[in-house]
Amino acid sequence: MTAFTFSQLRAALNGISGILVTPFDDQDQIAPRKLAPIVDRAVDAGVHCLVVNGNTSEFYGLSPEEAVSMAHAATELVGGRAPVLGGVGRDIGQACRLARESARAGASGLMVHQLPDPFVAPRGVVEYVKRVGDASGGLPIVLYLRNEGIGLAAIEALCRLPGVVGIKWASPTPLLMGEAMRRCADLDLAWVCGLAEIWAPPLYAMGARGFTSGLINVKPAHSVAIHQALEAADYPRARVLIEQMRAFESLRAEEQNGCNVSVVKAALQLLGQDCGAPRPPAAWPLTEASAQALRQLLAGWRD
Repeated sequence: MTAFTFSQLRAALNGISGILVTPFDDQDQIAPRKLAPIVDRAVDAGVHCLVVNGNTSEFYGLSPEEAVSMAHAATELVGGRAPVLGGVGRDIGQACRLARESARAGASGLMVHQLPDPFVAPRGVVEYVKRVGDASGGLPIVLYLRNEGIGLAAIEALCRLPGVVGIKWASPTPLLMGEAMRRCADLDLAWVCGLAEIWAPPLYAMGARGFTSGLINVKPAHSVAIHQALEAADYPRARVLIEQMRAFESLRAEEQNGCNVSVVKAALQLLGQDCGAPRPPAAWPLTEASAQALRQLLAGWRD
């Protein structure tokens, strides 16, 4: 299996970080082999980096053992054709164990989920990420920042931890991201749009490069075309391409984003690549109106 260097991963983060679904069988057991055609399609389309145990992977719906199994299985399926980030999180013990297992699996780096704990001290987050990094044996770290409420001082402290290579900025606050970038301008960090294709243009305007994507499970070539337009600073072309997939993202945002994974998995079913139902608390099945809208959308994509 190909090993990617720190600099190669850093470069890949300027591209598309594709968040892989977690397939289940009809008994609600993980079925990693069902991921093979999705991985192949994404790699063949040119997706730059793949992520296992992310939010589109239903990370918080997986048991610790399932998350470990998926880290190994997904990395094996990618087979060194692209860097793989292994998502880690939850309590510090589980996060450190999953960091160790992701390293054993051959992941190129870690994506550290932001803590959902109701009692989170900003300096405690810094210690959490430091311990996770130590447990991995020194794998590069991408910080997944969904809530900038920990403050710019804590964000800067996180960015200055050894091994941190990038920040997945998943907050619709481009100006605040710009200030965080200014504070860390002496560091060669990847600032990645963590809100997928739709938010990529405004975050690009503030200096971010690359974006995360759940669309890559269904139509990776479209994500790659958007990335190519953004990299060429062809914003009119990027807007046209984003508008073509906006309806898909709008469906995912229904029910307080509870359809985020549901729409991706429903689309895969319609494409003949059934990855099972998402687990509660995701919305499933789709409402008839949403299911019909999705069928019409996919039919248009195939035209």
